Formats: sequence, structure tokens, C-alpha cells
Amino acid sequence: MWAVNPLLHAARRRRALLVPALAAAGLLPLLSPPPAGAQPAPPAPRPAAPGAPAPATPRTAAEARTDAVLQHLRRDPRLLRGFFTRMPKGGELHNHLSGAVSTEYLIRLAGDDGLCVDTATMTAVAPPCGPGRRPAADARTDRAFHDALVRAWSMQDFPPGGNGHDHFFATFGKFGEVTWRHPGKLLAEVAGTAAAQNQSYLETMATPASEGAKKLAAEVGWDADLARLHRRLAAGGRLDALVAEARGEADRTGAEFRAEARCGTDRPGAACGMTVRWISQVSRGSAPERVFTQMALGMRLAERDSRFVAVNLVQPEDGERALADYRLHMRMLKYLRGVYPKAHVTLHAGELWPGLVKPADLAFHIKEAVTVARAERIGHGVGLRHENDWRGTARTMAAREIAVEVPFTSNAQILGVKGDDHPFSAYREHGVPVVLATDDPGVSRIDISHEYQYAATTYGLGYPALKDLARASLEYAFLPGRSLWRGNPTAEGYRPEAACRDALPGSGRPAGAECRRLLEASPKAALQWRQEAAFAAFERSFPAPR
Repeated sequence: MWAVNPLLHAARRRRALLVPALAAAGLLPLLSPPPAGAQPAPPAPRPAAPGAPAPATPRTAAEARTDAVLQHLRRDPRLLRGFFTRMPKGGELHNHLSGAVSTEYLIRLAGDDGLCVDTATMTAVAPPCGPGRRPAADARTDRAFHDALVRAWSMQDFPPGGNGHDHFFATFGKFGEVTWRHPGKLLAEVAGTAAAQNQSYLETMATPASEGAKKLAAEVGWDADLARLHRRLAAGGRLDALVAEARGEADRTGAEFRAEARCGTDRPGAACGMTVRWISQVSRGSAPERVFTQMALGMRLAERDSRFVAVNLVQPEDGERALADYRLHMRMLKYLRGVYPKAHVTLHAGELWPGLVKPADLAFHIKEAVTVARAERIGHGVGLRHENDWRGTARTMAAREIAVEVPFTSNAQILGVKGDDHPFSAYREHGVPVVLATDDPGVSRIDISHEYQYAATTYGLGYPALKDLARASLEYAFLPGRSLWRGNPTAEGYRPEAACRDALPGSGRPAGAECRRLLEASPKAALQWRQEAAFAAFERSFPAPR
């Protein structure tokens, strides 16, 4: 009688237990062997780096089952894609509206609006069309022209070794004539995509009252005395007039969004169920008076209109003006935070890498965003380990629960940074909250599921750790109200507030009166509760073997 190999027997038993779960979740058809010519399986996830915290372990039987399914699927990207698409992923916190829209939709809008394309630069321009200016609508019937637009307006087919940084940022100028015309339609498309990715919350960036702010800044001019400059902006109700202009824009955008998404009809789109908030963009490459005006407008808006929550500096951080005025911008924010203490601040900081800027410019951006501007979140933060006393900065971020927004694909495309070079693991090792994000998914040609799958395969994260990343996307969102979680969940784990401790969705026990009061009073806790219910349903789709 042949001896039974215990490892083979265990592997067969694991497969036998997983087959019913995969079948119930609709993932079983992809378990068959891959067709001839299929790509080889990716390598197994690497072990944790020395000094890294112990991997998060399953806390419930349902989590353990779900984690077992994930481990089984790791070697098949197709199955893994299905898993992460279905997994609840909370909120999107780092998202530029114009760069988040699919390129195909932008091309369609350009055609609908009768725009033209400068064939020398592939830039959308206003009509009339003529020599050297082709109707954008031609892309509907000319596939080669359509595909050339996709490549010009996104990172599609961008050659390895090319200048991804310059091409990425150049796309915004190429499709900019399209995006300003229909912000509500753009928002409906982006929010609908997020909902399809099983997200429930979106903070997206746009530039409110852009022309009005530019005009006011030019009228007022620059004054190094920031308090006096702010008084001049506000004098005669001029800053309040900008706030009113921005709120009017938001009203019109909201109406267009609701019409496009069919909200309030008998066939509402998935976008209608999303909670959406605006982050006001500040153009860091502009003159100081314009930067300060946009900051003041965005922060005043955040205190006066709940649809707006924060400000953020945008445009390349390595630009000449952005580098020269970086410390000035941090001082501006420090002053304005004293004027508008309820407004939130999240900052692109450390979107830099050796060779892109001089070593001196790599040394302090994240630190000053944290310690001077007192940012509550940091976007990108890729240059962390090239800063002076970077471990001290990371410890400060951990202690203050300053989250870092990580868009893996954007960092790879713009900076060429990925894998071990990326500080993702360093942030986690130092207890810094991390949220995954997409940045400009339309330009990058990805979605949030892609970023979760990258995190799982590149850094060997199991389901409990990935679940906590999704939880972090709501915990560190600029949502009002108390959290469902107590203490510092990044350091101490996601432990429910005492009122809801024994009644989380999936526990089988109803929420008591005190827990219900928390959920009714806190939009943040209510969305977190909704996410826990989605997790419970997701985990139930992998039933226990009988």
C-alpha cells in the first residue's frame, strides 16, 4: 500500500473545503486549469520584512474562511481580481475629479459637445474645426483615431522607460477643454465607478470659483503680512462673494449629477447611494497671492458648506515655483488654520524621488506638511525615507494619527517607485495609518480593486490586514461625528465603542438603544456601520463547509 503524503493530503483537503465556498461566491468557474498560453502564476507573497509588525490574524471564523479563500486564489490573478472587486473597500480619499474619469467617457463628451482635436498635439480645443483640427466625434467611427486619443489622454500603452512623469501631467492639458464643461456628469461617472467597486464614500478634488479667485488675487496683489493680506481679501465682502460663487457652482454640479445618475427616479444609478464631499484644490504652481486666495476660499468654504471638507495643494510638487515657495505655502496654511480651525487640510507632500529634484528639496517636505501646516493626511509621501529624521516624522504621524494616502499605480507611473522602494511598509512598521487610493484612475487606467490586489500580491497582506486598510479609509475620512471605533485603531486594532461592542453586523445581535443613538448622531459611525454590514455579507458568501 502506498504511503499517503501528509502535505498532499492537507492540500487536497483545503481544496475540498474551499470548493463549496468558491462556488457560492461565484468564483468556482475560474478554478479550472488556465488555457494554453496563459501567463505564469505570480510568485508567492514574500515574508514580512524584518522588524515589521506581526501580520493581522483572523479575528472570527468568517474572517478565517475568507482569508483561506484569498490564500487559495493568490496564484490566479483572474480569481484574485474577482475577490477584490467584490470586497467592500470603504472610501476613496485621494481622487482628482478630472483625472478620475475614464478616457473613453471624456472622448464621448468631447464628441457630444462638438469639440475639435488639434492633431499635432492631440489636445481638445473649442470649435470650429478645420485644417489641423479634427472633430472629436470622428473617434466614434475611426478606431485608430480613438485609440490615439486614449494613448494621448492617459497612460495607456505608455512605453517602459519613457518619461511617465511628464506624460502623466501633460494629459490634463490635453483633455482640459472637456472636463470643465460638465463637472456633474464627470462626478456621476466617477461616483458610479466607485459604487461598482463596492465603495460608499468619495472625497474628490476640484477647483472652486477658479476664475473669480484668480481675478481677486490679481486685484489684491501680494503682501507678506498674511493677516493683512487676508483682511484685504475679505474687505468689502469680496471673499464671501467668492464663497457664494463656489456654492452656486456646487449647486449646478449637484443638479447635473443627479440628472445624469437618475437620482430621485424609479431607476436611480449606483452613484446616488454614494456620500460625496469636495476637497478644494490649490494650484501650488501659481503666484503667492493666488495660492493664498485659493487656500482662504477653500477653508472658508469648508466652514460654511458641509459639501466642502478640506483644501489640498495640487500640481507637480517638483515644479520650479512649487519648490521655491514650499515653505511659504506651509506658513500660509499655518496662519489660515488659526483663522479657520474647523477646516481640514490634506496635502500632497513627498511626491518626489532622487533625480527628480535636488537632494536639499527631498529633505523636508513631509515633515513641514506635518509640523508646520499640521496636515491631517499626507498624499503620496513617497520620499519619506529620503527626508532628514524621517523616522521622527513617521513617529509624529503615528502619534497624531496622520494618515498617508497611497496610490501605488500613480507612484509607479509618475516616479517609477514600486515594490521595496516604496515606503508603504515603512509607514506600516512605524504605526502610521495607511489608506489606499487611486489618485487619477482615469489617467492611470486602473481602479481601487487594482490597488488592493497590488497590495496583497506585492506585500503579502492577508484578508484581515486588507480589511483594516478598507476600514482606515472611513476612519480617516473627513466625515463629521464620532467614530464607531475607540482609541487609535491603527495602533490598538479596530475595537467598537462600548455602546456597539456586542452588536456589530454579523454578530446576530441587534444594536441597543445607545448604539442606535451613536449611529443616528454620527454620519461617520453610520457609514462605518454600513461598511461592517457589507463585510459581514461578503464573508458570508464564503460559507463554512458542512
